[in-house]
Amino acid sequence: MNVHGAKTGFGKGPDAPIFSNKAQDDGDQFLYSRHTHSQFRENALTIHPYHFSIGAAGVANKDLRDWISEIEAAGELHKISGAEPKEDIGGIVDIVQRKMGNPALMFDDIPGFPKGHRVLSNLVTSTPRINLALDLPADASEMDLIQWWRSYMTDAPSIPPKQVNGGALLENVMEGGDVDLTSIPTPIWHEHDGGHFIGTACMVVMKDPDSDWINYGTYRMQVHEPDVASVMMSPGKHGRLIMEKYHARGEPCPVAAVFGMHPALFMLAGLEIPYGKSEYEAAGGIFDEAIEIINMPKTGLPVPANAEIALEGYIHPDDEVVEGPLGEWTGYYAGGQRPEPAIRVETMMHRNNPVLMGAVPAVPPNDNTYYLGHYRCGAVWSQLEAAGVPEIKGVWAHEAGGSRFWLTVAIKQLYGGHAKQAGLVASQCLAGAYCNRWTVVVDEDIDPTNINDVIWSMCTRCDPREDVDVISGGWSSHLDPMCFDDETDRRNARVVVDACIPYRRRDTFPIVARNSPELDDRIRKKWAEVLPNSFVKGG
Repeated sequence: MNVHGAKTGFGKGPDAPIFSNKAQDDGDQFLYSRHTHSQFRENALTIHPYHFSIGAAGVANKDLRDWISEIEAAGELHKISGAEPKEDIGGIVDIVQRKMGNPALMFDDIPGFPKGHRVLSNLVTSTPRINLALDLPADASEMDLIQWWRSYMTDAPSIPPKQVNGGALLENVMEGGDVDLTSIPTPIWHEHDGGHFIGTACMVVMKDPDSDWINYGTYRMQVHEPDVASVMMSPGKHGRLIMEKYHARGEPCPVAAVFGMHPALFMLAGLEIPYGKSEYEAAGGIFDEAIEIINMPKTGLPVPANAEIALEGYIHPDDEVVEGPLGEWTGYYAGGQRPEPAIRVETMMHRNNPVLMGAVPAVPPNDNTYYLGHYRCGAVWSQLEAAGVPEIKGVWAHEAGGSRFWLTVAIKQLYGGHAKQAGLVASQCLAGAYCNRWTVVVDEDIDPTNINDVIWSMCTRCDPREDVDVISGGWSSHLDPMCFDDETDRRNARVVVDACIPYRRRDTFPIVARNSPELDDRIRKKWAEVLPNSFVKGG
């Protein structure tokens, strides 16, 4: 597969793009340089022209094992031997992922399982590993990633998957009574979890019964018996909507699930791809070629031919098992135990020496949400522009909010009400609405990625009498510990904060007590040897 690179020629394929937003300028994109927060004040924003494009990278059929080799070569992988799955693996991952940037973890020689049956976790908790998954330079910045996603969503071609006759996934095929999900070393990820959750970094594949639409998404899956798993899908999610269509007709819902794939495919599974659009086609747009798939024998559902592990089966109407709890991406065991749809597994496949991927949800930032932040920033940015909100200068989905609960939007104010318009749209657009809690709008001199800058702006530019709006009845989830009722009403309330200089006072507001950009430049040139390296390099 030829994974798109940020500087390799942004082709437009013959098919319509998955995302379309022509409000974006056609010329160079301008990026925040994430240096010192002082550089973002008093119009001292450092910007660089960086033309984002997508094109072929020249390496075919990349899969999870190719990415593992790449991150190992980059010093981004740590191998651990002998950790057992009931406590050790989950306990180690919990500790390592408390700080973003720690290496990915490959567990082997797992007691009770054949050597070579491995678990890979702490997957995409570093910007370099995310970059390598998208074939970007390993040292590309966070804002580079955001702009890459913006470019992708604007111009990426839609390339349908391609059926092939075989693949490594077919090296081991079990059917009927030979199916055994417990043969995979699925860890207990948290000490209070209710079981073994095989699906944390997975693709759950379904087909709409009314069309040719193939959808896949990431939903948590728990192993209950050798041939029974459960899947938890929140109301409004595409997988649940498809399942409900089958059940409304009294029919079982066919389903397939994949538990080891190139991380770009996994990342797309967690994104808000528009209803009716296939993630496989979106992935083809990233790889610049069709995703090679095979059709599962019973359901006919497509799965990547070079996946590590896959299963298929059916969800029958009113067939549920008690699921959970699982420590979730919100940082809590919100949701508890409850009945969830049961998958009666009929076929299981895996490669020789399979690798189970685990993107463990936990107190954020975590492996389950960190990678979503860069995408969400780009998506919200593009959707704001598509809605006609001008002069967006930056968007940041703070990692402490699980890349969902907190959004900061930086704008150049053009008119009274501009800031409130931006905040209200950001809190309700497709990419920003689910589980949002705080949306803060700041001026262009504020670095939205720097929480100290943002809080300073909230403390000194926001008048709570008129600049704070509480919106009730937003789209949320029972995983949100502050939803109205996790059984009957999974909506929430959210806050939109205008932390911009009041538009009517823009010419009289006090001057910021900080060097001008011109003075910064003069001091940098004259005293570089005594200044912090980050400041000198930032110039």
